[in-house]
Amino acid sequence: MNDSIEEKYQHELELTEKSHHQPTAGAMSSHIMANLWYLDVKYHQIKWYLEGTDMPALSARYQKMISHNREQIDQLGELLLSEREIVPSTIAEITEYAQINEDGRLKYMTATEMVTATVNDLNIANLFMTRAIKLAQREDRPMLGLVLTQMLGYNNDAIRYLEAFLRQAAWQDMKTDDE
Repeated sequence: MNDSIEEKYQHELELTEKSHHQPTAGAMSSHIMANLWYLDVKYHQIKWYLEGTDMPALSARYQKMISHNREQIDQLGELLLSEREIVPSTIAEITEYAQINEDGRLKYMTATEMVTATVNDLNIANLFMTRAIKLAQREDRPMLGLVLTQMLGYNNDAIRYLEAFLRQAAWQDMKTDDE
């Protein structure tokens, strides 16, 4: 292997290690990027394995979420590179930085359980986004703060939609019990 490639990679590892011990907007954004990749896989898993009468509407919603999530991955990745940050670009890095869990059992759950898992995942993602936004403001990085704020807004909208589905499902269950 070319020494300059190895030197660059070792330097990257040192910078990454340092930034994760002193939280920065860039380090938090690495977690956000990894979470986006995990969400992409989970959204597909849910879309592919949804069953029941809610499947058509939820499948369409998850397809929109997949499309938007991929746009966010590209947008955030390009911005991080423009801001001279290192973007997680290997499965090992994504796995290390992701704070959202995966579970093969998800595909066997009910639509309500799948949606609940998604809401929980988005809330976890939002924790990292709000922290990164505050760090971006403190570090005087307005573009990073703006993009993360837009991403947070999208997540909040997705949570609102999914929670509306959950309330509907809960109400339908209550109505069935009363009859």
